[in-house]
Amino acid sequence: MSYNVKEIFYTLQGEGAWTGRPAVFCRFAGCNLWSGREADRAIAVCRFCDTDFVGVDGPGGGKFTTPEMLASAVTACWPTDVTRARPYVVCTGGEPLLQLDRSLIAEFHQRGFEVAVETNGTLPPPPDLDWICVSPKAAALLRLTWGDELKLVYPQHEPEAQPERFIHLAFRHFFLQPLDSPERESHLQAALAYCLAHPQWRLSLQTHKQLGIA
Repeated sequence: MSYNVKEIFYTLQGEGAWTGRPAVFCRFAGCNLWSGREADRAIAVCRFCDTDFVGVDGPGGGKFTTPEMLASAVTACWPTDVTRARPYVVCTGGEPLLQLDRSLIAEFHQRGFEVAVETNGTLPPPPDLDWICVSPKAAALLRLTWGDELKLVYPQHEPEAQPERFIHLAFRHFFLQPLDSPERESHLQAALAYCLAHPQWRLSLQTHKQLGIA
């Protein structure tokens, strides 16, 4: 299988349970809930995405024809003089499960990486992932109902995306992440109030945006 990758970069995880952890991000091109074109946003299943995942022209991006080639590109981004931190790769998108497969995961593991995925939960995951983060979208059928972390963008006003719909699912952590929009302050206050009233939820902030890093 070949892989279309928008970008590969080394940064700090900005949100969720691993906020602040150094990681290589491997952003796969393409998504099954939005084309990525602004002209299609109004009719997309997911309308609030803030990420460019179209094409393979980002830093480190390209078409990789083998798992070894892509794993080598990811490995090249990790510092070479680290002795006490396990290498960590976050497979994201777009929707990474359109492309991420068992062969690539095995190749990452061969090179010592812990492998995480950030997915919309509409597709089944391959085995052997080390960390699964699911971010449900209101109008999309949620097929992946278990994992390590459920991160719900909030508020989504559709009944299908209310937090109480998800709390019984088999996740270790439950996060509300304020929707980034011109009304972000009111969204933050709404998420904060919900977490205080329902303490099984934790607040996730997009600290990478606050810090001005990728």
